[in-house]
Amino acid sequence: MRPIFFILIFQLLLVTVKAGDNYAAMQQPPSTDTSIVDDPVEDEIISEVIKTKAPPQKEKVQYFSQVTKYGFKNLFAQYNYNPALPYSAQVNPHAESYMQDYLKAHTKSLMQMKSWGQPYFNLIDNILSQYGLPRELKYLAVIESNLNTRATSWVGAGGPWQFMPYTARQYGLVVNNLLDERRDYYKSTHAAARYLLTLYGQLKDWLLVIAAYNGGPGRVYSAIKKSGSRNFWNLQYYLPTESRNHVKKFIATHYIMEGTGGVTTTPNLAGSPGGGMNSFDAKPDLTEEELSNASTQSITGKYNSAVIAKNLAMDIVTFNRYNPDFDNLMSINGNYDLRLPADKMQLFLANKYVILNECVQLLLGDNPEQPATQTTIYPTPKKLKKKGK
Repeated sequence: MRPIFFILIFQLLLVTVKAGDNYAAMQQPPSTDTSIVDDPVEDEIISEVIKTKAPPQKEKVQYFSQVTKYGFKNLFAQYNYNPALPYSAQVNPHAESYMQDYLKAHTKSLMQMKSWGQPYFNLIDNILSQYGLPRELKYLAVIESNLNTRATSWVGAGGPWQFMPYTARQYGLVVNNLLDERRDYYKSTHAAARYLLTLYGQLKDWLLVIAAYNGGPGRVYSAIKKSGSRNFWNLQYYLPTESRNHVKKFIATHYIMEGTGGVTTTPNLAGSPGGGMNSFDAKPDLTEEELSNASTQSITGKYNSAVIAKNLAMDIVTFNRYNPDFDNLMSINGNYDLRLPADKMQLFLANKYVILNECVQLLLGDNPEQPATQTTIYPTPKKLKKKGK
């Protein structure tokens, strides 16, 4: 009788342990969505770019741009944004409620940024394209700093891309008591592109990259592990609130800038807004004295306002006062009546071919490394306080 009793007890224990295992398994999130498939070619390009601190070779950029666009698979139904289709028909439904709240608070300031920020968007677009990155990523600089080179967070992140000093140095920027290249638009955007590539190589999803840019990749990996998913909408509540909202700010900013008919890159069609205008229609915001001391020269070619201003040691705000809507009208009409102070005009005429070449190289994505520009002063929107990366 006793052997039968012990056998029954043993079987009961086995059943109890098995049931406990099943219950524990039910409490664990599924792990089928936590792994990624490595692409050796893609990983090799990323490693090469980070190591050489330079954009990839042109033949690799086209391949890479086709790969990285799929990083928005959890935002847009067709992986990337199609401006020919209604925005609401493409975006993930999870984003809509947040976008509506954000619209009410920020539409006015962001719509104004479309105008004054156009030279910066053009510059960022050109650099991102050199790395095969989606141009939508330019809106990360908007939510990080409002495009402000002088923005500084309470933890010490600085510049338009809000680099912490350690990360900035890691990606090739000089940060010391004499020079802070985080505030150089050209150099910091190249560094940001390389940093974004590093994060993309690890996460393969741009929404997760944006979360990691804000809170660090460690917190994203923790959220992936806890949620059992690499889909932002599934793991979002395992992220810190700031990182979660950072992603939603990015989505809402993209919607305001692109989804309501806005264009943040220079149009190149005769039917675009502003078509048929010329530089005489765009009235400069100058005093009588400034007008009387200004010189005018008709120019043609692929000139860029930010490049001209840099070479003439002018701040972009002053340049835009003399030459309103420069990039837009130059792109549409192919010519512009450039207006500058007399001394700046002499400097321009003496160097116009060098300036034009630099503008063309920037447009083609061949621009060589440029020295930091300490004389350029950019607009100063409100600073955004945020945690460091």
